[in-house]
Amino acid sequence: MANLPRHVAIIMDGNGRWAKKRFLPRFAGHQKGIESVRCVIRCCVKQKIEVLTLFAFSSENWHRPIQEVNALMKLFIKALQSEVDELNENNIRLCFIGARNGFPEQLQILIDKAEKLTLNNNGLNLIIAASYGGRWDIAQAAKTLAAQVQAGTLQLADINEAKLSQALSLANLPAPDLFIRTGGEQRISNFLLWQLAYAEMYFSETLWPDFNEKAFESALESFAKRQRRFGRTGDQVEEKTS
Repeated sequence: MANLPRHVAIIMDGNGRWAKKRFLPRFAGHQKGIESVRCVIRCCVKQKIEVLTLFAFSSENWHRPIQEVNALMKLFIKALQSEVDELNENNIRLCFIGARNGFPEQLQILIDKAEKLTLNNNGLNLIIAASYGGRWDIAQAAKTLAAQVQAGTLQLADINEAKLSQALSLANLPAPDLFIRTGGEQRISNFLLWQLAYAEMYFSETLWPDFNEKAFESALESFAKRQRRFGRTGDQVEEKTS
């Protein structure tokens, strides 16, 4: 495929329903979903995609049953302990976005170590959105700019879209080109609200634990066929590319 996205963002939905269909506890679906994470990472490396952002745990997910939240925290810890060395060996840079101060101390320490270990890698940028919400992200950016105005390092008149973008998560990375949500739901659920402004949307009925290389390539093929206009007419885009 000649036309590939630079940045793919995914909501990995359907773990609980996958487990329920098999009369398993919801946690079994989350465990199985890690295999799909590995698969998509390999696909992105193979296709030389620059950035992969995965929505692992939203701000709203803290409201889930405490047993499920605790199980997810343990799964995050286990995944970091078992996966980070291989990510580093494959030149993948790992970064977390979100309000990590709510995580258990052990998890916060592991996140910090993983980011430092992979900091200088220049292959795939793997972004994990955890305890993250798009509204939180925009609010944090607004606070940052307000603090700069208060300190006298930024003038109110100089605040614009570019300034706000630079204060957001993912500021130094290209905006997502392709947004994928698995599991059949068709909403963005407070994920990268600012950054997804011009992303191409792709909704898959496949539950996340069943999302494999073929399913990912179908999403890439769909993206490759689309004309991205960014407010221009189709004729203008064709003239520019001809």
